[in-house]
Amino acid sequence: MPRSVAIAVIKGDFPEVYVADGIATLNWVIALKVIARLSKADLGEGIRDQLQQALLDERWGDAVELWIDKVDGDGIDVYESYELFTGNDVASAAHEMQFLPLFEE
Repeated sequence: MPRSVAIAVIKGDFPEVYVADGIATLNWVIALKVIARLSKADLGEGIRDQLQQALLDERWGDAVELWIDKVDGDGIDVYESYELFTGNDVASAAHEMQFLPLFEE
C-alpha cells in the first residue's frame, strides 16, 4: 500500500473527491471520471478536439492541464502528495506519543 496519496477535489454543489496512489494515476482518474464525461455541448469544438486527442493518446496529464486551463480552472483543487495513514500507524501510536511535545517533562 502506498504511504502517500494524491487527491483532487472537484468543486460544485456536490463536491467529488478522488484519491490515487500518485499524480500520474490521479490524472488518469480525472481524465476518465471527469473530462471524458463532459458533454460535447459543454465544450467549444477546438478544445473538444484537443481533449479527445489527448485522451486517445493516453496523455492524461496533458488532458487535465488543458481542462484546467481552458475549461474549469477554478473548479478543481489538486494535492499532489499527502501522507496516508493506516491501521498499523494507530497500533504504534502509544510508542510514538512519548516523544511528542505534549508529553515532554
